[in-house]
Amino acid sequence: MANAASGMAVHDDCKLKFLELKAKRTYRFIVFKIEEKQKQVIVEKLGKPSDSYEDFSASLPANECRYAVYDFDYVTDENCQKSRIVFVAWSPDTSRVRSKMIYASSKDRFKRELDGIQIELQATDPTEMGLDVIRSRLN
Repeated sequence: MANAASGMAVHDDCKLKFLELKAKRTYRFIVFKIEEKQKQVIVEKLGKPSDSYEDFSASLPANECRYAVYDFDYVTDENCQKSRIVFVAWSPDTSRVRSKMIYASSKDRFKRELDGIQIELQATDPTEMGLDVIRSRLN
């Protein structure tokens, strides 16, 4: 297990599942959770390849922080099929202050464990991570 700067370890499963999403496209998205008692980041939910962006958004709790990655498929102006891996630091205003601090202090170290993230979003509500926001960050 890798150790994040805030003292949070990163469970090996996080890296393995991310590699499967990146290389094999086994998942559409992954939601990660910090397990405070064990002081580690774990995989909370895996999205099937057929899941939509709405499924992804709905899997983020309304009042708890999470990290998530989403495999975003799109077509360029030249009609090329492409994809980008989007990292979302989900920190809703209604979450606990302690939780926000732990997620904020662990984010950079955790992100370094996931090699291949192309877009990063910090979101406090669903509008800050909408499809229009992702599309505006593609280039």
